[in-house]
Amino acid sequence: MKNLICLFLYLCSCCHVGEAAAVTRGGSCCKAERACPGQGLSRWFSTITDAPDFDPCADAENLYNAMKGIGSDKEAILDLVTSRSNAQRQEVIAAYKSSFGKDLIEDLKYELTGKFERLIVSLMRTPAYHDAKEIHDALKGAGTNERCLIEVMASRTNKQTQEMVAAYNDAYGRNIEEDITADTSGHFKKMLIVLLQGTRDESGVVDADLVEQDAQDLFAAGEEQWGTDEAKFIMILGNRSVTHLRMVFDAYEKIAEVSIEDSIKNELSGDFERLMLAVVQCIRSVPMFYAKRLYKSMKGLGTADNTLIRIMISRSEIDMLDIRECFRLRYEKSLYNMIKDDTSGDYKRTLLILCGGDDDLAGEFFPEAAQIAYKMWELSAMTKVQLRPTVRPASGFDPAADAQALRKAMKGFGTDEDAIIDIVAQRSNAQRQEIRQTFKSLLGRDLMKDLKSELSKNLERLIIGLMLTPAEFDAKMMRKAIEGAGTDEHALIEILVTRSNEQIQAMNAAYKAGYKKSLEDAIQSDTSGHFCRILVSLVQGAREESPADLERAEADAQVKLKVLFLSHNVFQEFVKYTNKDIEQIIKKEMSGDVKNAFYAIVRSVKNQPSYLADRLYKAMKGLGTDDRALIRIMVSRSEIDLFNIRKEFKETHDASLHEFIQVETMIVSGSLCLY
Repeated sequence: MKNLICLFLYLCSCCHVGEAAAVTRGGSCCKAERACPGQGLSRWFSTITDAPDFDPCADAENLYNAMKGIGSDKEAILDLVTSRSNAQRQEVIAAYKSSFGKDLIEDLKYELTGKFERLIVSLMRTPAYHDAKEIHDALKGAGTNERCLIEVMASRTNKQTQEMVAAYNDAYGRNIEEDITADTSGHFKKMLIVLLQGTRDESGVVDADLVEQDAQDLFAAGEEQWGTDEAKFIMILGNRSVTHLRMVFDAYEKIAEVSIEDSIKNELSGDFERLMLAVVQCIRSVPMFYAKRLYKSMKGLGTADNTLIRIMISRSEIDMLDIRECFRLRYEKSLYNMIKDDTSGDYKRTLLILCGGDDDLAGEFFPEAAQIAYKMWELSAMTKVQLRPTVRPASGFDPAADAQALRKAMKGFGTDEDAIIDIVAQRSNAQRQEIRQTFKSLLGRDLMKDLKSELSKNLERLIIGLMLTPAEFDAKMMRKAIEGAGTDEHALIEILVTRSNEQIQAMNAAYKAGYKKSLEDAIQSDTSGHFCRILVSLVQGAREESPADLERAEADAQVKLKVLFLSHNVFQEFVKYTNKDIEQIIKKEMSGDVKNAFYAIVRSVKNQPSYLADRLYKAMKGLGTDDRALIRIMVSRSEIDLFNIRKEFKETHDASLHEFIQVETMIVSGSLCLY
C-alpha cells in the first residue's frame, strides 16, 4: 500500500514552485474569527460576578465547617467558591484568618486533592498572583513551558502585566524579567521582554499615515526581502495599539496579498513564530484565541489540565461568554459539552460552573453574540475566497510521451506503480483525458482497462478515479453510495451539497449515460421521506447562484427551514429575526438523515473547505479509514480547493492534512512514504 500513500500525498501537496507559501486572501484568520467577540465590541461578558448579599464572615465560617472533622464537604466548598467573585474571595480569605487564625489556602490544599485542589486553590488567588505562579511554574525545573509563557504574555493588558510583575517579585523575591531572560533566548526572548514592559499604546488614537507606513515596513521586513528583519516585527507588534494593528493587518494584506499570519508562518519559526502568531490572534480577537486554546487542551487523547484550569480561571470574570460563543461558532459544539465529555467528578462540576451554561441546549445567542453571528454571516457572504487547487496542468505536456510511458510501466512482469503515480498525479484532469485518447490512438488499447488489470485495491480505485472526468467520477460515487444492501447517506449528502449547478447537471448526464437510469429515479428508489425530497431537490441543480435578494432572504428567514435553497443571506436574516443559531436549531429540531443533510447544507454554505476538511478528518480518525470518502474528496477537490481544505484542516486539527494521511494510511499499510 506504500504507493497508495504516495499518491494521496501527491494530491495533497502538488503545487508549482512558490505556491506552498502562497495563501488565500484572508489567510488563516477564518471568518468566524474575524467576526468574533473582542473585535469591534467595547464590552466583554463574564460568567462569574459578585454574589448579592455577600457576607465574608459567614462564608469563612461555612468553609471552616466544610473542612472540620474527618473528610471534607467538597460540594459546599465548590458551591461557595464558584459563586463568589475573586474580590469577594479575597475578603473571605481575610475573614477566615481573622476568625480562625488559619490560612484558608493552606487548609484547602490540605483537605482537597488532585486537579480539584489545583482548581479551587487557583480560584482563591488574585489574578495577578495566579498569573505570576503560572509564569514561575513555566520557568522552573529542567524544561520551560513556552506555550504557557506565550499564552499569558500575548493576551494580558498593560495593567494586568504590570500587576503580574509586581506579584511575581512579591511572591518569589525575584525579578520576572531576569528569570525570563535566563530561561529563554533569541528573538523569542526579546519579544517576551517587550511584552513584559506592559507599555503597549492604549490611547485608541490611530494615525492613518502610520498605519500605511507600518504595513509597508512589515512587508519590507519580510515578504519583500531575502531573510527577515525580526526587530521590525517585534517593534510594531509589541508596541502599537490594538485598533492600530487591526488596520495595519488589513493594509498589509492589500500590499502583500497574504495575511500577516501567513507571512509570520513563512518568515519566522519555532517559539518565536508561535509567540508572534499568538499576539496577532489576540489583536484580532482574544476570545477566539482562548477558544482555540481550550479546544486544543481537550481534543484527542488526554487533557492538558493545566491549560484548561488556567484559562477557565483567568477568563471567568472577563470574557467567558464571548469565548463560549467563539468556541461554538468555530467548532460547532459547545464548550460546556466538551468539558463535560472530557473531565469528571468535582473537577468537572467546578469547570462547568465557571463555563456558565450549555449553549447547545439553548440554541440561542445572548444579544451581543447574535450581532456577532449576524456580522459573521455578512462577512461570509461578502468575502470572495480565492479557491486554490493542488493539481494544475503540467507544463511541457506531451500526451504521446505520457501514453508511451504508461504502457512501458505496465508491460512485462510486474508494474511500475511509481511511474504511473508520477504521471497521473501531476497532470490535470483535462490532460489525463488527452492521455486516454492518445493511448487508444497510438496503441489500440483501452488505458482504463489496462490500469484496472495492473493495479489493485485502493490504489486502483484512486488511479481510476483520477482518470475519469469529474462528471463520470461523481456519477460513479453516487452509484456506489446507492447500490448494494446499504445506502451511504453521508456520501450522497456530501456530493450534492458541495457541487455547483453546472457540476450537478453534468453528473446527471454522466449517470444517465453510464447506468441507463436517471439519478433522480435512483435516489427515489433508494431513499424515502423528507430525506428523499431534500436529495431530489438538490439533484435538480437549480440552486440560486445569482447575487442575493435581501428582501427575499428576509422572507425566507421568517419561514425558517421551509426554504431548501438556502444562502448566506437567509442564515444571516434568520439570526436577526430569531436570535437563534441555525445550526443548533437543526440539531435540536431534526434527526437522522434529514438533520445531517440540512446541517451539511449550512456548513457548506458557511465555509465549504472547512466542511470538507471535517469530512476528511472523520474519514481518517479512529480505528480504520473510510477509504472511499478519502478517495472521493481527494480526487474531486484536487483541482478546485484542496489547498484551502488543507489550510482549514491545519487550523482546526492542529496537524497538516499531509501528516495525517501519512500516519493514518501508514497504520493500514504498515509502510511510510515521505514526500
